[in-house]
Amino acid sequence: MTLSMAAFTLNDACVKLVAETVPLFQIVALRGLATTIMLAVFVQMTTGLRFSIPRRDRPLVAGRTLAEVGAMVCFLLALTNMSIANATAILAALPLAVTLGAALVFGDPVGWRRMTAIGIGFLGVLLIVQPGTDGFNAWSLLVLLSVVIITGRDLLTRAFSPAVPSMTVAVLTAGAVGVFGGVMSLFEPWQALDPREAVLVFAASVFIIGGYVFGIMAMRVGEVSFVSPFRYTSLVFALVLGLTIFDEFPNALALLGGVIVVATGLFTLLRERIVARAAARAAARSAATPGAPHG
Repeated sequence: MTLSMAAFTLNDACVKLVAETVPLFQIVALRGLATTIMLAVFVQMTTGLRFSIPRRDRPLVAGRTLAEVGAMVCFLLALTNMSIANATAILAALPLAVTLGAALVFGDPVGWRRMTAIGIGFLGVLLIVQPGTDGFNAWSLLVLLSVVIITGRDLLTRAFSPAVPSMTVAVLTAGAVGVFGGVMSLFEPWQALDPREAVLVFAASVFIIGGYVFGIMAMRVGEVSFVSPFRYTSLVFALVLGLTIFDEFPNALALLGGVIVVATGLFTLLRERIVARAAARAAARSAATPGAPHG
C-alpha cells in the first residue's frame, strides 16, 4: 500500500511538472493511451483480460468509469494550480467521506465515536482550504469536489458482484480517461514534446500503473483494516516532493488540518476494525451456542 501511494504521488508530480509547458488534456490523452496499452498487456500476461461483465453490473461499471473521469479532471485541474501537498491533504479526507457515504447509502452502522471523528476530520479539511483568508485557493474546492465524486465511485465499486474482474475495470477506466482526454484536447493546441516532457509523460503512465497494481495486491493479500491506514503515507510523499521539486510547503494551519484529517481517519479505520471483530466474535458465539439458528 505504501508503494501504491508513492506511485500515485509520483504520477501527480510528473503531471504537475509537464503541465507547466504542455496542455493538460494533451497530457491526459497521451498518458491514458500509454497506460491503457501497458496495463492491458500486463493484465493479459498475468490473469488474462476478461470483458465478460454481468449484465446487472454494466451500469455500475459505466457509472464508476464516468466518476473516475470526473474525479480525474477535477483533481488534475486543481493540482496544476495549487500545492501538491495541500491537494493530497484534502484528498486524505476520502476514508472519512466513504465511511459517511456507506452509512447514508448502505445503512452501515456508524456509532457516535466515528461520526464525531468524521465531523472533526472535515473541520481539518477547512483548515487546509482556509476559506475567507488570504491563503484560500479556489482550486481547493475542485479537490473537495473530487473527494465527493471518488466517494460515489467507491460506493458504486462496493455494489459490484464478485464476478466483475477488477483489473479489467482498471483497463476500461484507463481507456476511458485517455479517450476523454483526447476529445478535450481537440479544443487545445497540441504541441510536440521535447525529450524531458516525453519522459515525464511516460513516467506518469508507469507510476499510475504501479499505483493500481500495488493497491490491488495490498487489498487482496493484506487485511483491509490493517493496510488501509497506509494510504496516508501519500501525504508524506507529497510533502517531500512539494518541498524538493516545487519549493512548496503548506502553512501552519494547513499542516494542522492535515494532521487532524489523518488522525481522525486513522481513528475511524481503527473503530471499524474493532466493530468488525466484535461482530465476528458475536457471530462465532451465536454459531457455537447449542440450538442456535443457522442461516
